[in-house]
Amino acid sequence: MTTSQKSHDSSTSAASTLRLYDTASHKVGPFAPIRDGEVSIYVCGATVQSSPHVGHIRAAVAFDVVRRWLTRLGYKVTFVRNVTDIDDKIIAKAAAAGQQWWERAYKYEREFTRAYDALGVLPPTYEPRATGHILDMIDLIQRIIDNGHAYVLPDEEGNPSGNVYFDVASWPEYGALTHQESGTIAADDSAAVADRMGPSIDEAGDDKYNPTDAADRSDQKHDPRDFALWKAPKDNDPETARWQTPFGVGRPGWHIECSAMSHRYLGDSFDIHGGGLDLRFPHHENEMAQSHAAGWGFAKHWMHSAWVTQKGEKMSKSLGNGLAVTTVLSEQPAWVVRYALASVQYRSMLEWGDQTLQEASSAYERIGNFVERAGAALGSQPERTEVEAMSAEALPEDFVSAMNEDINVAGALATIFASIRSGNTLLSQLDDKLDDESQLETLRRSLLQIRAMLDVFGLDPLSDQWVNGSSTGQDDSQQNVLDALIREQLDARAKARADHDFAKADAIRDALSSAGVLIEDTPKGSSWSLKQ
Repeated sequence: MTTSQKSHDSSTSAASTLRLYDTASHKVGPFAPIRDGEVSIYVCGATVQSSPHVGHIRAAVAFDVVRRWLTRLGYKVTFVRNVTDIDDKIIAKAAAAGQQWWERAYKYEREFTRAYDALGVLPPTYEPRATGHILDMIDLIQRIIDNGHAYVLPDEEGNPSGNVYFDVASWPEYGALTHQESGTIAADDSAAVADRMGPSIDEAGDDKYNPTDAADRSDQKHDPRDFALWKAPKDNDPETARWQTPFGVGRPGWHIECSAMSHRYLGDSFDIHGGGLDLRFPHHENEMAQSHAAGWGFAKHWMHSAWVTQKGEKMSKSLGNGLAVTTVLSEQPAWVVRYALASVQYRSMLEWGDQTLQEASSAYERIGNFVERAGAALGSQPERTEVEAMSAEALPEDFVSAMNEDINVAGALATIFASIRSGNTLLSQLDDKLDDESQLETLRRSLLQIRAMLDVFGLDPLSDQWVNGSSTGQDDSQQNVLDALIREQLDARAKARADHDFAKADAIRDALSSAGVLIEDTPKGSSWSLKQ
């Protein structure tokens, strides 16, 4: 998709009817950017502790569709997606694997990038790493302290300990993002499901989906709700994961990172803050509080994508039901996986299974057959530049209306397939009169619109992404062969373990490791990836 965009008058264009759901207001309402003709977006990216699974990539695809639609509406979009490259899990897993923490983070950052590329997710305008913005975080923390909304815990000798906490009691607006007042009604069924499943300040008890930072459980905090802005290092933290600050040696708390990075690239205020539903609380709630306490307007609008589920459970490594992107892509074409991930509205839960992939495969056949037949009838295909240049105003009204109603994917896809049915009817009529210029022009216009609508979802089958394939390091046939061979070894290892022949199981593991294959065991079985 092209990044060059014409300026437009958003008050008279298709953009004027765009409506989006806002998590904070709990309503679907008109969207108007801070600066006419421009939209600024910050989306929380990956914590690069291990390989990506399709649950991770769903959020990336969801916001990629939002971004593509905003661009199609004529907006100049600045899109920031961060990388969290230091946290407790990264440090712990690196130590267990005999790695440097930054080595592990970079390895899996590259895996995420390859997954994004393979599934056609547009590169962000900026992709900052947390560790590249330590000075921004220190300045922000000092600003919050100076404003009277944070405190530094002293050590036993009265010196700064490295532990800094946000003082929730000093900020009466805390809870503005997720707190639901009595009688508040969700805008629709998707919002109601999100409220039931998504972490919230109103929910008590442990949250299996979003455990709190260990630093936030300190009994030295002034208030149980207070959260860490900066935290003293643990005894086993490496020296390379410690920074000297005015409030003591330590490393950043989780929430301060995104406030600092969004401000660096988007300023005091920006249009949309996005992320997965599981980030709503405490991460985004805390981001909002600390950024406002610093005196910034921060995010005008909040959007949260729902989860990929399996049998109603959120897909996650902690629950043992994650499907590695490499595994999924070894079994299905990337276009089919992208379609499956993009085929439901961003706020709707996506149940992952054979039926979802079968429906995506069927869609691929229907779309591919029409595009190929139409091109053959016309003698050529519209150029990609023509597809990219087609504005929202030139697309079918039903498609625009659906996308402008909070990215109503179901309605938009219905318009695409209705257009394909009409196109197939036209093709049948043309079988006996291919010299009818008027009919041929109608067919060409229909084909161009269909490809442009598909391009909104990153699914134009004739884009370079799908014609040439993305750079994944291997073609599909090589990946399929490699996966089959390794799976055979993993099955033999599983049988050996079941038979208590642990010597044989260890020998298989060691042989695979020597060949450069990394095995990860979960309650649901073993997965593999290539060592980097």
